[in-house]
Amino acid sequence: MGADEEKRAFIGSFTSAGGLGISVAAVDRDTGAPSVLASTDAVADPSFLAVGRAPGTGAPVLYAVSETSDGAAAAFGIDDDGTPRLIGEVRPVGGGGPTHLALAAGSLLTANYGSGSVTALPVRDDGSLGQAAGVLRHEGRGPDDGRQAGPHAHQVLADPSGDWVLSVDLGTDSVRVCVLDPATGSLRLHNETALRPGTGPRHLAFHPSGGHAYVLNELEPTVTVCRWDAAGGVLEPLGETQVLPQDYDEGAAVRTYPSEVVVSHDGRFLWTANRGHDSISVLTLDETAEKLALAAAVGCGGRWPRDLTLDPTGQWLYAANEHSGNVSWFAVDAETGIPAHAGSIEVPAASCVVFA
Repeated sequence: MGADEEKRAFIGSFTSAGGLGISVAAVDRDTGAPSVLASTDAVADPSFLAVGRAPGTGAPVLYAVSETSDGAAAAFGIDDDGTPRLIGEVRPVGGGGPTHLALAAGSLLTANYGSGSVTALPVRDDGSLGQAAGVLRHEGRGPDDGRQAGPHAHQVLADPSGDWVLSVDLGTDSVRVCVLDPATGSLRLHNETALRPGTGPRHLAFHPSGGHAYVLNELEPTVTVCRWDAAGGVLEPLGETQVLPQDYDEGAAVRTYPSEVVVSHDGRFLWTANRGHDSISVLTLDETAEKLALAAAVGCGGRWPRDLTLDPTGQWLYAANEHSGNVSWFAVDAETGIPAHAGSIEVPAASCVVFA
């Protein structure tokens, strides 16, 4: 990416709650401050975004889910002035309520929370999307009747080797490892890793070494540490660590629902965003990458942090605070990993921040 592109950030927001949709922001290298350049509401509720390159031209492309009951995904080119421009058609994903997306092996993958499935859509040479090529439906449920009466795929991503696709399912308390056929876009289940019932896994992040993964649970404020075997495509749970201070009251009027997990570029720190507690937790990682220790929890700079993102330099951490309608940013202490609040901008119904 060029110098100008590295300064770009993209912010998703819920149009149904007064958000602008997709906003493009310039980011000051010295202060970390984003400033919105342009926005588009061409798709409804673009709650999660991903950045890629058009296979045929190499031009940057922004992809968005439309987290609606029908479920869709869209591709956008970015004009020189920052304006997002829809490329091709908005494509149905064959599933309801897509909450996450990722690029892998020539396809755009979406995790469809409402229907408990993962969809693969082919990416064309110009970056636009073709019709859904494959839908893998999850099966099962968990012990929480209110949240786990059926499968709820919440995240999908490729592993660091690029050989496997993992989908995290809140409804079934499990992570599925899948094979994506690059020729056809079809998805095949390889195996499924069961986590502790009732934890409600939401998102995972890999250690930079590629040998471990950390699953953030939404229904209990914990992280499940896992060993990842890329050769065999096997995820092995090792244990759980609390992400909130010991004095946290589980019977508090506002329950905490962790939302996002981020690992530092050097693998020394792990951060989680905690909705309800409205905080960012800082956990340290030992040299084995298997032992976590809670070091601190700081305010998120707003309410209901739905997403947490580390910028490409590793110096700045961004929280998309949905209910307070703002994006806050923090300077990360390189020695302790503790983020210090540096500022915030108004972004109604903010849902995610991604970088070019």
